[in-house]
Amino acid sequence: MAIATSEPRLNEDIQVRECRLIGIDGSQLGIYGIDAAQNIADDQGMDLVEIAPDATPPVCRVMDYSKYRYEQAQNAKAARKKQSRMDVKEMKFRPKIDTGDYETKKRHVVRFLDAGAKVKITIMFRGRELSHPDKGLNILEKLADDLGDCATVEVQPKLEGRNMFMLLAPLKRKTTKLRSTEHHDSGTKHEDMSTKGEDTGV
Repeated sequence: MAIATSEPRLNEDIQVRECRLIGIDGSQLGIYGIDAAQNIADDQGMDLVEIAPDATPPVCRVMDYSKYRYEQAQNAKAARKKQSRMDVKEMKFRPKIDTGDYETKKRHVVRFLDAGAKVKITIMFRGRELSHPDKGLNILEKLADDLGDCATVEVQPKLEGRNMFMLLAPLKRKTTKLRSTEHHDSGTKHEDMSTKGEDTGV
């Protein structure tokens, strides 16, 4: 049973007459007077923690609360680390980019996406180019359209200062779709071979 989201009351801070007690192993021990429940926790060198104060009667559990808090902090840290592990690459374009450079940069973006990275696409404006932000937007929209089969736009085009950017994230279903197609092709070949065998027998 999880501990309440707010800081629970411990030991002598629990101001109730009785509680439904849960043992250190999670077993239901029954309803105890609060002093008796505290004695059970003390005898095991543990804390008495009020985990459901609004229940009737309130629910308390025998546990090592310091160890519990440490494990929760470690789990949260691991979750944050895993979340930030997603690599973010950046590819910069100019609003007057020619077709050859555009295609080259697009191939780099595809390579990043295939490797599982997100890609920040930045349009850099210089001087009077900033008076025509639509040219940068056209490039971003074209790139998003060109890469529609392998990427999704996670952050829509946004102008910040002298730069315009959007964020692309790889699609996860591409590999699954490919494997499904290969399986279908394999099944089709097997059926063809079976048909040929029947024709030979005739």
